[in-house]
Amino acid sequence: MRILIIRHGDPDYEKDSLTEKGWKEAELLAERIARLDVAEFYCSPLGRARDTASVTLRKMDRAAIICDWLREFPPLIRRPDDRERKKISWDWLPEDWMADASYFLRDQWYKTEIMKAGKVGETYEGIIRNFDALLAEHGYVREGEYYRAERPNRDTIVFFCHFGLECVLLSHLMNVSPMILWHHTCAAPTAVTTVTTEERRKGKAVFRINAFGDISHLYAAGEAPSFSARFCETFDSEERHD
Repeated sequence: MRILIIRHGDPDYEKDSLTEKGWKEAELLAERIARLDVAEFYCSPLGRARDTASVTLRKMDRAAIICDWLREFPPLIRRPDDRERKKISWDWLPEDWMADASYFLRDQWYKTEIMKAGKVGETYEGIIRNFDALLAEHGYVREGEYYRAERPNRDTIVFFCHFGLECVLLSHLMNVSPMILWHHTCAAPTAVTTVTTEERRKGKAVFRINAFGDISHLYAAGEAPSFSARFCETFDSEERHD
């Protein structure tokens, strides 16, 4: 089976929709995805993801199943550098979270006092339960650290969602802490991540990432990627610091 995880286009967060550039990105994405034989589409309920998906779905005359658990990873926390305001749980200063080795561990990162206060672990576990239930519907049942291939297939399923949520899904498939992915990867708007099953022994499957954050559809059209999801490359720049 092949899974495509697609981040929404350049967002207009105020309207929960897309910017003019985001709509253009969605059009270029649709030209790419419309060439594929897709078994099923799944989409976040948030406007920016649904708007991105709408262009592809209209082009293919298809519909998507809306899954509430595909919305952006929602818990809020009080970061060590700012105890006054609550911020999204996966946007930390690296020097803060990296100071605690627990955050690197798949079974410990959500057990720190900060994460427990924001009920981050409960939300994470709810999402991966839903994810595993969906994968089981498509023939792959979680069994310990890998998946039992009950109905092995070469179907393609597509998720339209968000960067933070994407890292949650990938961390579960890879059996790692999502903090590593949240802080060491970046998926630009309309980036496509491709994950496929690998069944080296009959009935036992793992998921392998073949491409992460691919925006070749933008480069092919001469469209520069949006800056959204990134921070300043050097501290002396005028790009986003926080």
